[in-house]
Amino acid sequence: MAKVNISLDAALVVEVMVLAGVSNPQDAVELVVRDYIQRGHRTEARAEARDDARREVDVKPREVEG
Repeated sequence: MAKVNISLDAALVVEVMVLAGVSNPQDAVELVVRDYIQRGHRTEARAEARDDARREVDVKPREVEG
């Protein structure tokens, strides 16, 4: 996998390290990025499931009243 070097505020990285419980800054930032991506995928899956459910409701024929 290709690597990218970025500069971050030290206080931000230290806070991420404490929250993630990791002693390596690289690992801490990587965990945060991976978590962010996983949350995005879960959100997409929920939205897709909700859209599919709506389509199923719209497809069902309406019962005639009266």
